[in-house]
Amino acid sequence: MKTIHPALNLLDLDRKGCEGLVVGMGFSAFHGRNLLKWIHKHGVVDFDAMTDLPKALRKRLQDETRILLPTPVGMQPCTDGTRKWVMELTDGQRVETVLIPEGRRNTLCVSSQVGCSLDCRFCATAREGFNRNLSPGEIAGQVWHVARVLGEPPTNVVLMGMGEPLANFEAVVTAMGIVQDDLAYMLSKYRVTLSTSGIVPNIYRLREVSDVSLAVSLHAPDNALRDRLVPINRKYPLEILLPACKAFIQGNRRRRITWEYVMIDGVNDSIAQARGVVRLLQGVPSKVNLIPFNPFPGSEFRTSPPEQVEAFRRKILSSGIMAVTRKTRGREVAAACGQLVGRVRDRSRRVISLQTASGVAVP
Repeated sequence: MKTIHPALNLLDLDRKGCEGLVVGMGFSAFHGRNLLKWIHKHGVVDFDAMTDLPKALRKRLQDETRILLPTPVGMQPCTDGTRKWVMELTDGQRVETVLIPEGRRNTLCVSSQVGCSLDCRFCATAREGFNRNLSPGEIAGQVWHVARVLGEPPTNVVLMGMGEPLANFEAVVTAMGIVQDDLAYMLSKYRVTLSTSGIVPNIYRLREVSDVSLAVSLHAPDNALRDRLVPINRKYPLEILLPACKAFIQGNRRRRITWEYVMIDGVNDSIAQARGVVRLLQGVPSKVNLIPFNPFPGSEFRTSPPEQVEAFRRKILSSGIMAVTRKTRGREVAAACGQLVGRVRDRSRRVISLQTASGVAVP
């Protein structure tokens, strides 16, 4: 019985992948570059409209490949200008994508997994459990859709939506390469940011294969509290995480690590804990983003009072470390940091063991 293989999704291919595909079909590599440009820069998904590709190549592409995009099934606008899209994937799973406008800047927050397995206690996504990784095309496809809505690419892309990007390493690296490609969305290395809870081996790997900005979920100044809030810390504690972050920016004077710190009332927001953050980050070029906790149903935490957040910020600033309080955006439509849930079918609340491309087991 003949095995039927699903058609290749061209959205999963970066420049090198497109070139390799068309060369394998007997055509020149520059046609592969044009293919990438048609799909991402021009937003064209009709092969017949790709007029500078040979007809024979267009016929092969029509017969042997597909361009499969996530399908927007809902958009929720917020009074502050934030927009949240629910994107349905081909298997019925759903993820959420958020656009945050600020003056001339349009920052797009994209998801990298259906759910998340890392079980951070202040995050609604963790409550949904984990189903699977997104493909490169499912990640880049979120950017494709919003670029069509805006009429131009977003100015910034952050992998801060559903999921842990470094637990989906290969797909995320491919998607970020597409986002940065001059034939696609043309975003510079300073305008693409990957946020991680701290999968240390893949921080080292990322430095070798991708040139993006790094944000790290800190949320506590010591291992005892971080073990509670960010369970991956039990595998990769602060004394292992900090050297990896230093290595990531080594040799680039313009680079610094952005540390994300969710402000939770009575948990991690004391002045003594601010001093602990200062001690921890000494010698690491850093920016600390203080994020008021965004409530979600069933959460055990409360948001720190604004005056406490400001006192915490000033204590860090007084040490010479940049610290800013992130303005909460999109909370009224559950689009704020830590509130994204999508729809995770066959979900599991347990923390699963996830195998990364490097063979590192992520608890």
